[in-house]
Amino acid sequence: MKKVVLSLAVVAAMFVSCKEAAENVETTADSTVAEVETTVETVVDSTVVTADSTVAKVEEVVKEEVKK
Repeated sequence: MKKVVLSLAVVAAMFVSCKEAAENVETTADSTVAEVETTVETVVDSTVVTADSTVAKVEEVVKEEVKK
């Protein structure tokens, strides 16, 4: 009888531990998604600025070549 009770206690402890671990994984995944979204937005914004400045430089060079 003692072995059965002890076994049930061990199983219950493992179940609680797994449930807490699953909650921690979900929280970590949510925060990671938020960080990735912020990073992607920053990279996209800087890429747009770089592309715009490159287009402006190319247009300037084309205008200079057309004038020649």
